[in-house]
Amino acid sequence: MAAFAQSAPCWVDVQLPDLEAGKRFYGELFGWTFRAGDGPYADALSDGALVAALAAKQDGRMPTAWGVYFATDDIAASVARIREHGGQVITDPVRSGRAGVLAQAADPGGAVFGLWQAGDRKGFQKQNEPGSFCWTEVYTRRKDEVDAFYEEVFGFRSAALDDAGAPGTAESGVDFRMWSPAGAEPGPDTAVGGRSVITDAFPAEMPSYFLSYFAVADCDASAETVKRLGGRVSAPPFDIPYGRMAVLQDDQGAVFGVLQPPVS
Repeated sequence: MAAFAQSAPCWVDVQLPDLEAGKRFYGELFGWTFRAGDGPYADALSDGALVAALAAKQDGRMPTAWGVYFATDDIAASVARIREHGGQVITDPVRSGRAGVLAQAADPGGAVFGLWQAGDRKGFQKQNEPGSFCWTEVYTRRKDEVDAFYEEVFGFRSAALDDAGAPGTAESGVDFRMWSPAGAEPGPDTAVGGRSVITDAFPAEMPSYFLSYFAVADCDASAETVKRLGGRVSAPPFDIPYGRMAVLQDDQGAVFGVLQPPVS
């Protein structure tokens, strides 16, 4: 399993009230199979490759949500930068056996994300193919603080998107920035994620959040499958320059995106 570049998204997992129901839902939707992890935790595999994990919530107050983790070579230094630049550390670094070390934090706008310093487990074994992770973006109301935060903490170089075109930007003129790793020329070809804005069109109580996407072979069919399985379609399928996307919700309330790449 190859190591991940510093600050690249390297893992996603979802916290669910009912782990077995989650395995049925995502197994049907993405064709995932599962193997037992440590405790109430199941690794998800696509064609035998690790792509995500499902976990049973240990505290009912926790959100039912997908979480994304960013790779770090030095998790203690990353945590220090988070505090220095206005973020909040939710969970200090904790070792997960030989797999690696993890921490959880929130940016200045309150969006929660994870850090992962790899040991034996590097992260995804498959990306950007049907049934696997392909993109993540943060939605915030405090864009100026949040932009500076991710540039300082992760070294991201960002580029503004003048019009719709990245996953999640459904209309022209959306204020959106794409993140590229340190040392890369900013732009769509090197982007690993992005930042969008929660506008006044949404309820004031809506918190900042990360939305992660999975690649699919057929966006419309995926949306129909979600409805058949008891989930919801939050944003029906629509076309963007990078393919066809939709925002969906599983049958327990966790929100995620799907993206069907354009035919090359």
